[in-house]
Amino acid sequence: MSYTTTADPGPPALRLASTGTLTYGLSVGEVLGVSTLHGARLIAGRAGLERVVQRLNVMEVPDILSWVKPNELLLTTGYPLRNTPQSLDNLVADLDERGLAALAIKLGRYLDSLPAEMIAQADRRGFPLILLPNDVGFDDILNQVLTDILNRQASVLARTEEVHRALVQIVLCGGGLKEVVDEVASLLDVAVVVVDGEQRVIAGAGPDEHVQAMRAFDAGRHAACGRGGCGIIGAHGTGDHLVVPVMAGGFDHGRIIAFSPGGNLRGTDLGILERAATVAALVVTKQQAVAAVESKYRADFLRDILAGRAGDDDRVVAHCAGFGWDLDRPVMVVVAELDGRPRGNPGPSAPETDGKGRVRGAEHEGGTRGSRGAEERTAQERLAAAWTSAVRRHDRGAAVASFAHEVVAVIGADGGDPAELADGPVQAMLKEASSIFAEHLPVRRTFSTGISRTVTSPAALPEAYEQAVKAVRVGRQLNGAGARAHFDQLGVYRLLSLVSDPEELHAFVRETLGDLASDDEPELVDLRRTLQVLLETNLNVAETARRLHFHYNTLRYRIGKLERMLGAFTEDAHLRLNLTLALHVLRMRGI
Repeated sequence: MSYTTTADPGPPALRLASTGTLTYGLSVGEVLGVSTLHGARLIAGRAGLERVVQRLNVMEVPDILSWVKPNELLLTTGYPLRNTPQSLDNLVADLDERGLAALAIKLGRYLDSLPAEMIAQADRRGFPLILLPNDVGFDDILNQVLTDILNRQASVLARTEEVHRALVQIVLCGGGLKEVVDEVASLLDVAVVVVDGEQRVIAGAGPDEHVQAMRAFDAGRHAACGRGGCGIIGAHGTGDHLVVPVMAGGFDHGRIIAFSPGGNLRGTDLGILERAATVAALVVTKQQAVAAVESKYRADFLRDILAGRAGDDDRVVAHCAGFGWDLDRPVMVVVAELDGRPRGNPGPSAPETDGKGRVRGAEHEGGTRGSRGAEERTAQERLAAAWTSAVRRHDRGAAVASFAHEVVAVIGADGGDPAELADGPVQAMLKEASSIFAEHLPVRRTFSTGISRTVTSPAALPEAYEQAVKAVRVGRQLNGAGARAHFDQLGVYRLLSLVSDPEELHAFVRETLGDLASDDEPELVDLRRTLQVLLETNLNVAETARRLHFHYNTLRYRIGKLERMLGAFTEDAHLRLNLTLALHVLRMRGI
């Protein structure tokens, strides 16, 4: 994209103010080059020629320190100091500490010379001392230098505004971050990258070796940069990199960084980079809005598939192909659900719908419920992002979507035993998702995972989804937070989980186990453990004694005591079944 610019006035002086904003003006060296200062001499402080001059002031009173401002060029005839020449020794230090750019003195009328200590101190501090010619008036200096400063600032603002219009035009024409950084890199003739909040490069332009170098740049070190950015500035108002935050709507979306290993970045470049950051924020928010709509559409369609209302298999497969999902193969459903949030008892696991065919309580990724706080929303969004990243890395054709309280993935299960698949690819995804999920959360959270059987057609996905939901809930009841369960491993717990009234289960345990149902007395808990091992070994007394490290006669005594409490379970198969079920119920948590 082409546009016109005003003439470049040369390398501008640059200084980052304490507020994080740039100040533009003329360097002391440039001021010495104006026509009205022809004949002026620099008598000390040559190291400070790059100091910025933004304003001018005239010293008319002895207490000038109360009136000076940073970046000033102070003009004086020495009249206020004529009777106290000893004050000149400390004047340089006082002015330098207040951020002045330089001191210009006209000698001869009130001061014949400057103290040697004053000149030495100016050299040590790099504070320019300028000797003015007698035939130049202060008004001529004020007029010309201030005019040049204003012209410089106007030129910088004009160029920055034209760059901003060019960058906005890129976005209006459909360009993205890549086109924005290409334009900025071309304008500045440096490498430019945009990194997200996790310091991943999402767009870059410029020489490949420079872009690669920026991938290792620690943008997090500049997390506290002000709105005006920051950078490393070297001699002649240049630097090797500049960093500006990409902010939108109060959210920090990352950094835009310009890099020049030769230190060729100039003061005006930071202004351009600030405008580029504004445009980049516009692109990011636009992309987020588009991604939110696309995510909702994908989640809605996957929800329809899992509810069995998306159409026949051919339509589902063709539609999913447009999303990059491959459901024309054996697949299994994986459900990940945050722990620590109250849930109702598991009923039918297929999505519950209202009268209009919408899933009741379901939300797309990034959605909200009135009862969920910001922390819960953040955790759910992070869980969705973690599973999406992990699944995409291992299975490019998998379908992933976030619902109200869970993340659902439909992943490939080509070949192999379902248990082996659950311990292989699914386990790898689970580890990676757990690592990503825990990385940036302010408080530690866990999630449980349920895995379905393998199915071979989209028509069977509703049943597979129901299996995965049941697995995640029963798995949490059995093993607590962070559980991972496969549907085929649930056994009798699948049946027990269907009991909708927990009190029925509690009553069954009390009626069957009697005093053994309580955890209050250690002796009774020990007896219950003996009963459990006996049932697990099919009443094999020798094996039970070996497992519990009991003497054979001690175990025979315990069996007699258990039968007096529970009945003749060694002879009654139905009683043994009831006792086994009651012990299974006690293993279940959350009922």
